[in-house]
Order: sequence, then C-alpha cells, then structure tokens
Amino acid sequence: MSADAASGALSRGALEIIFNDASKASKLFPVPVLQVLQVKQMNPSAQAAGERWRLVVSDGQHYVQSMLATGANKVIHEGKLERGCLARIKQYQPNNLKGKNILVILDIEVCEDLGVHEKIGEPTAMDAAPQPAPAADNAISGNDFYGAKKEESKSQVKQTMASRPAASHGGATIHPIEGISPFTHKWTIKARVTVKSDIKTWHKSTGEGKLFSVNLLDESGEIKATGFNDQCDAFYDLLQEGSVYYISTPCRVQLAKKQFSNLPNDYEITFERETVIEKADDQSSVPQMKFNFCNIQALQDVEKDNTVDVIGVLKEVGEVSEIISKKDGRPFQKRELTLVDDTGYSVRVTVWGKIANNFDAQPESVVAFKGTKVSDFGGKSLSLLSSGTMSLDPDIPDAHKLKGWYDSAGRTNTFASHQNMASMGGATGRKDEILTIRKVKDDNLGHDEAAYFSIKATIVFAKQESFSYPACPGANCNNKKVTPLGDGTFQCEKCNIAHEKPNHRYILSLNVADFTNHQWLTCFDETARIVMGMDANELNEIRENDDVAFQEVFNAATLKKFHFRCRAKTDNFGDTPRVRYQVMSVTPIDFKAEGERLNGLIQQLEAM
Repeated sequence: MSADAASGALSRGALEIIFNDASKASKLFPVPVLQVLQVKQMNPSAQAAGERWRLVVSDGQHYVQSMLATGANKVIHEGKLERGCLARIKQYQPNNLKGKNILVILDIEVCEDLGVHEKIGEPTAMDAAPQPAPAADNAISGNDFYGAKKEESKSQVKQTMASRPAASHGGATIHPIEGISPFTHKWTIKARVTVKSDIKTWHKSTGEGKLFSVNLLDESGEIKATGFNDQCDAFYDLLQEGSVYYISTPCRVQLAKKQFSNLPNDYEITFERETVIEKADDQSSVPQMKFNFCNIQALQDVEKDNTVDVIGVLKEVGEVSEIISKKDGRPFQKRELTLVDDTGYSVRVTVWGKIANNFDAQPESVVAFKGTKVSDFGGKSLSLLSSGTMSLDPDIPDAHKLKGWYDSAGRTNTFASHQNMASMGGATGRKDEILTIRKVKDDNLGHDEAAYFSIKATIVFAKQESFSYPACPGANCNNKKVTPLGDGTFQCEKCNIAHEKPNHRYILSLNVADFTNHQWLTCFDETARIVMGMDANELNEIRENDDVAFQEVFNAATLKKFHFRCRAKTDNFGDTPRVRYQVMSVTPIDFKAEGERLNGLIQQLEAM
C-alpha cells in the first residue's frame, strides 16, 4: 500500500479530541486509525503472561505515549505490531500523567493491508497543557523516529478522561486495572470478583489478626486485593464471587507477592479504612473470567513451580484421599484428576480441600483450571493453588473446540503422559534429543503405547494423490468431511447444510530420510502448511488451473530439511495392527544452532 493511501487512512486530529472530549471522540472517531511510531518492552525479563509494552502512536498531527494492556499482547506475539505500521484502536482508555497524556490500549488490530511506512507527517506531542519549552522539543524529528524518549519521573497519576464509550460512577471516571500502580493515587475501578478466599487467621506473640483476598478482573487485566482485620469484617460478606463492584481509593498499592498470587500483575492492592466498595447495577459489562491457557504437551517446556492455566477433557477421576502436613500435622483432602487434550498428551491435576470433597463432574466433561502450579516430580503434573479456580464446561471457544475434538476423534485416542516421557527417557526422545530413524524403528516406538520423538530428516517424496480433503467451513463442525452433491455444492452431514465451497485441509503423506533409514510420516493441516508453503485451498486451486505449477510446488517441497516432532501410535487397519507416524510440529533447520550442537557433540567425543 502506498504512503499516500496510508496517510489518507490516518484519523487526523483524533488524539486531540480523545483527550479533550470523549463523547465527541466516540462519534467522530469510534475506531481511530493511528500509526505506531515506537514499540518498546517495559520489563524485558518478564515472562509472556506479565509482559508490558510501551508504544508511541500518532494520528499524523499529534503523537502520544501509550501502554498496551496485557490482554492485547497477542499482536506482539503474532509479530504483527511493528514500528511504522498502522492500527485500528478498537478500545482504549485515555489517562494523564502530570501533564503528559497516556493512552492505554485495551484492544488493537493491525491494518496489515496498509503496510509499514516511515513517519507520516510531522506530529507534535499531545500534551495536556501548553509547555513553556521551545516547540522544537515537542516534535519527533526524522532522526528520532522510533527512538525512545527519556524516562518520565515517577509521579501521581490522575485520570481525567473516560474510555470509549465514556464510563463513570458518581462523577468519577472508571480506571482500568492495567493502569493501577503505586503512582496512581485516586481512582475508581469497575471489576468482577473471580476468586474469593476463606478468612485466614494468625496468632503470634505480637498479636493476632485475620485476612481475606479476592481476585478482581476487568477488560484490561486482573489484580489481587486483600482486606485485613477491620476491612475483613467490612468487606468479606459484601464481596461475592461472580459479582461486579465499584472500588474507589484510598487503597494501598504495593508490589505483588508472586508466591501468593497466580495473576500476571506486578502489583496488588490492600483495602484501607476509607476504601469505598459498592455493588454495580450493571453486572454484564465486565468479563466473567480471563484465561491464558498452556496446552498439555507444552507443559514439558514449563519450569517447575511456574503457574499456568490449563484446559482439557476429564479422562479419569480419582478418589478423595488424605495427607498429613509435615509442618503442623493438619490433615488435607486431595483428589487426582486426569486431563487430556488434542495435543495427544494427558496430565495429572491435584485439587484440594472443598473442591476435592465436592467434585462431582463426570468424565468427558471439559474442565478449565486457572492458577495451577507445575511440579516435575516423576514427570510434569499440576496442583491447583488455593488462589486458583476450576470451571466445569465453561462457555468459551477453547472448551467448545475441545469438546468437538473429543466427540469426533479424541474418545478413542491413546494419550502419552509426561510420566511416560520421563521414564522412557531416550526411547521416546527428550525435547533436546534427536533420534535417528533407525533408532525409532529398532526401539519399536509406538508398538506398546503412544510415543513421541524428534528426528532431523530430509523430505524425499511427497504424495500428490489425496493430499487434502474437503471439509465443512462451518465453525462448529470441527472440519468434518463434506460430500459433493453433483450440482457444485458440498453437503455436511453434521450441520446438514449444502455449502458452495469447502475448506480444503491437508492430510499429506511424506517420505523422509536421514543417513540411517527412511520413514513415511503423515502431516495434517497445520504442519503441512509449513512444509508446502501455502494452505490446501491455494494448492487445490493451482492443481485445477496449472498442472506445471502444481508439480513445481511439490518439487520445491522435496529435499528440504526439517526438525520433525512426531507421535508413533499403533492403529488397526482391518485386522492388521500397524504403527502410524504423525507429525505434531515441524520447524526449518537453524543451521547455526545445528552447527553449534554438532560441535558440542564432537567436543564430548574428543573428551572421552
């Protein structure tokens, strides 16, 4: 897209109106288009769940500092948000920091069709009040484009504007949880209580006391809040799980104690004597729950003691058992559950106390856990923290997808456990171990139970016949195969709809080889796209229109080298059992890293 077209797409003048007249902004610029001039991580050492990103955005006339809410970080992880791109700001919260405007971005969509460009226009700083400094200091020069400005001094944050649409309570503007810090002194949040603890008491030589805590959620993020003693008495019965409240300062904001919280927030709050809490009349405008799921296979890469959210289909339910605490001799009830998902893995999840005693979900239910602690004793397993939550058959897309997969294919699958991976060692292949094809065959991987392994191999041949199948394009049909009706339409038995065009999905057979042997592998849609460099719809269109180009696509795929992460599993074909090798993930060879790996092996051999 040309620079002129990109310039014409900018919402010129939007920032000035957003920070001075929120109601007018919602009418003139409901979804402003801005250019991203700078992208910078605020806490580079943080894990993905706690990342904070600072932006500078421009409407061509003014620029403003901006902070990306963690819920919008997906545009960073997807590699879409980069300096110079244009983006639609779908939801935002304007704030003011001692004369400096800050735009908190809650939802953002990159306009990929508009491309990436040098700075458009000569924007000046969108300050809340005129500054006596020379105007030249307010402009971003060509040399400073994308450059970081000097860090502002920490000072009190005072919110002055409402987000679109304007939200207020008793004259106070609603502040996003994402923006709470020790430097924000006066605010009101509108949040849902997602978790509420029991009252805990303590007795020490210096005195005694009690406390309780809640997790609070809004569209921008989550934060933990604690009430001690008098505030415990005042607020414990008022705050109920699932309900929405207005909470207004004064509240004390301090660094979060990560050992007692499973939330990706650097701060937590403590209720004070003058804290005001009121139940909101509107209970529907705040999200119910926010998850950041880790799939079960990926748990093998998560370090011990980290906290993750996980969702899966309930495969097994253990009986309640009791253990005695070594610390104080108190009894604890626990129950072990087994979850599976569409990665082909299972994991053991331990629940405690009331949840263990009252657990009544049936096998094949979908269960989501928020706040589980990772253990690596005997392989990876999970334990639900006291601050964590469990949701049965939650009404979220991840749950619907898992339920559809399990009903259509997962019920008959065999699942590998992380315990198996740990105990089988080299037989299944650790994540840092690459097996030869001969080793895979000699060890009979997949004959007794599903086994996972990695190989480094070259594609020798890719079957051109039946490389894909026509699937239903319906969102709820889980890629079920459709049947051509003869009139150009395709019938899906599940949704009983005749579609004009199917969604082709790969089921690609590859013959790969290393220096020891060769093997047939099956690639389904996600992995085959990487191998072929295009989706199955594109390849089918090429086949229908250009035989030579179709052949060239397959020729280009051969002799390529990849790391293949595979699953070996025995299936019955008629009355004959046969091991099938499915590609779970595929990545191109990083020749620099591969050279370093081989050099390390050579050094090990020389040292023997």
